[in-house]
Amino acid sequence: MTDRALRQVLVLIIATLIGLGCVAVYSTTAIMAHETYGSSLHFVVTHLLAVAIGLGLSLAVLAIPYPLLRGSAKWLLLVSVVLLVLVLVCGLQVGGARRWFRLWHVSIQPSEFAQLALVIYLADFLARKQAVVERFRDGFLPPVLATGITAGLVLLQPDLGTAIVMGAVAMLLLMMAKARWQHVGWLTVLGAVALAVLIGAEGYRRRRMLAFLNPWQDPAGVGFQILQSYVAFANGGLPGVGIGASMQKLFYLPGAHTDFIFAIVAEELGLIGTTAVLALFALFVGCGIRMALGVEDPFNKYLICGCVGLVGLEAIINVAVVTGLLPTKGLPMPLVSYGGTAMVSNLLACALILHASRRRPCGVRSAACGVDS
Repeated sequence: MTDRALRQVLVLIIATLIGLGCVAVYSTTAIMAHETYGSSLHFVVTHLLAVAIGLGLSLAVLAIPYPLLRGSAKWLLLVSVVLLVLVLVCGLQVGGARRWFRLWHVSIQPSEFAQLALVIYLADFLARKQAVVERFRDGFLPPVLATGITAGLVLLQPDLGTAIVMGAVAMLLLMMAKARWQHVGWLTVLGAVALAVLIGAEGYRRRRMLAFLNPWQDPAGVGFQILQSYVAFANGGLPGVGIGASMQKLFYLPGAHTDFIFAIVAEELGLIGTTAVLALFALFVGCGIRMALGVEDPFNKYLICGCVGLVGLEAIINVAVVTGLLPTKGLPMPLVSYGGTAMVSNLLACALILHASRRRPCGVRSAACGVDS
């Protein structure tokens, strides 16, 4: 398959996931929106607006010259860190978490964009430091510190799920860059210990872990959400109950249109529908890997893998949470769930993949850097 065909397939996959998400969001929220806002279209219109903004910004990203994108890596990360500090000081607090800026009627979550900034920075750093990445001080420590600072600020919000994704993507890129396995091994051990401490230090995280181990112990409390998700899957069976016919969306399943939208897809479209969604994400990752293998420039290769890792890991974690394979985490399903900032961030990640996959390195069949293939 040619590079152009790969990009066309990826765009088709992205469009299909977005279309499925729009249908799922409307089906899940129509009754709730009518009861709350007097219009069944309230949530889906907001969702479509986020898609439109994301697509507009994605077109802008595709037009950015290669040198400008790579040269802005440090500045993007710096701005993201500043925004993460500011949101802790003056951000909107909801449910004990301070993760959003409220501008008029719009909520913006800076951690979503910080993930992308971190990936761009890591791609640039590892591409420049390939020769010394095996050295601890010069090649391994700087990206670990950058990830630790960024993920640490996200943890203070608190948002453990996003911080875990950041750390996992950074680890993926370090292994791609052929960092010493001893360094990666010790970092993995430290990360596992830190995760255990973070879970044990907060009561709500301990309760989530207990609900994960045995949700039936408190079916009306901490185990309620995952048990209602199980009911949705059971109701769906193989063919599903049909689009719009879900019962769990009728105020039974919390977060039905955001973090647990996959459960509603399972109820309405059954095993056939969920398998199709999983297949689309698998194809997304497969196309991304093929694209990364097809580029020669190290920055582009790391950028593609980082962005594919962000979307793929979020999808895997979301599915694992909804099916009870992981403790409950507040991560939406990429390109499908309702959520303005997350949707825009996901579309920007897809745009970066397409941008990197169609750029040649300097000096390869062109005198100009960044000529389309």
